Amino acid sequence: MVSAFVAFVRFEEKLLLLRRNKQDADFAGLWDGVWGVGDTPEEVLTRVSESTGIPVESLHYQGAGVDRGIDMGRNLVDVMPVLVVAATDEVTPMGRYTEANWIDPGTIQEYNCIFSNLDMENNMTLFGEMYGSVGSFLYIVKTAIGSEQRVANEMYARLHGSGSLTALQGDIMSILHPTGMRGYLFVESSALHHVEKLIGRSGGRDPAARRGLNQTPLKNAKTVLPGAAPLGDILPYLEPKAVTSGIEVGCIVEIVTGAFKGEKARVLSVAESKEEVSMELYEQPIPMTLNMRGDHVRVVERVE
Repeated sequence: MVSAFVAFVRFEEKLLLLRRNKQDADFAGLWDGVWGVGDTPEEVLTRVSESTGIPVESLHYQGAGVDRGIDMGRNLVDVMPVLVVAATDEVTPMGRYTEANWIDPGTIQEYNCIFSNLDMENNMTLFGEMYGSVGSFLYIVKTAIGSEQRVANEMYARLHGSGSLTALQGDIMSILHPTGMRGYLFVESSALHHVEKLIGRSGGRDPAARRGLNQTPLKNAKTVLPGAAPLGDILPYLEPKAVTSGIEVGCIVEIVTGAFKGEKARVLSVAESKEEVSMELYEQPIPMTLNMRGDHVRVVERVE
C-alpha cells in the first residue's frame, strides 16, 4: 500500500489546478492539485512550494480529510486530500506540471481531472468529492416563494436540534438567504447529498432513489438544484447593493412613497454615500427640487 496526498491550494475564493505534462505515467495531460508523498504538514508545504514556486512562508496548512483508496491499476494507493491556503496567486508550475489555472471551485466538474481515466466507480467526480471533503461548494435550494426565511430557519433548527441531522454540522457550513432573493436559498456544504439529507429529499427527484429512505421532507423546501453553483454567479446576490444602484443623472423616476407619491421627476444628481437622489418635479406648475432616498423612487425611463 502506497500513501500519497493531493493538496488543494486556495487563494481567497479561487482554487488552483495544475495540468500534468503529456508524458506523465499516470494522469497524462489531466488537471491536478499538487500530488505528493508524505503525511506531515511540513512535507505537504514543501511539495506545494516545489510544484508551484510559491514560497513556503506564503503557504498555510489548513487541514486534511479522510484517505481515499484509489486503484491505480499497478497498485492500491491511499490518497489523502489536504487544503493549503496561499497568500499569493503568483504561480510558476514546475516538475510534472506544465500549466496553472485559478478556477472558481463551483466549475471544477468542467475540467478533466486526475482519476477520470481510471476504471472505477465515480471516477469522473472523485477529484471534486475529495476537494469537497476539505473545502466547500455552494448549492441552491429551491423553495416556495415567500417561504425562504422560514425554510432557512427550519434548516438551522434541524442542524442544531436533538435529532440525527445534527451529525451534518461538519458538512453544512452556512445557510444564506440574500435579501430580495425569492424562491431560493444558498447552502455552503461539502457535498450535495448532505444538503438533500438536511431538507429530507435524499435521492433528488428520482422516486426509485428515494424509496425506502426514512426521511421527513422539509415543508416548502422543494429540491436542491443539481451541481455546485459557481461562486461568481452567486456573489452578486450576496453583496448588498446601494439603494441608488441603477439610478443615473437624467433618469425619469416615479416617487413611490410620501406626500409626492405618484409624481414623476428628473434626476439631477446622485449621492451614493448618502443614498440620496436630487430631482426636479417637472410636471408641477412651478418646478420643485427634492432630495429623497434612492429606495423611495423607481426608474421609469432611463437615459439613452
